[in-house]
Amino acid sequence: MTPENATVIVPNSKLGGDNITNFTARPTRRVETFVGISYRDSIDHARQVILNEIAQDGRILIEPPPMVSVAELADSSVNLQVWDWAQTPDFLAVKLALPKRLKTRLDAEGISIPFPQQDVHMFQQN
Repeated sequence: MTPENATVIVPNSKLGGDNITNFTARPTRRVETFVGISYRDSIDHARQVILNEIAQDGRILIEPPPMVSVAELADSSVNLQVWDWAQTPDFLAVKLALPKRLKTRLDAEGISIPFPQQDVHMFQQN
């Protein structure tokens, strides 16, 4: 049964020949979220805001500790990778709720989440 309530039938040939991932075998799962911030914003401030927001959610485990790191210096943003852990039954709820909560909190703190953009420079020739 899938999250969309569809029944999946797997042929025996697939079971014997392919890898199978059991997402519910372990009691906890890592939740991974990416957040892009402006190059003008402080990475340390954004990191602290994110960690504070994570600490407010009782479904997110304190061990192992949540982690926020710079994943990429992209064209329009500094992309932060957020790792936290939740009990397996809480994984999907945390994964779906966290991006909205982080966006709301970052907005309140004046940290912008930029959209892709390009600067065009016009030069005059005489």
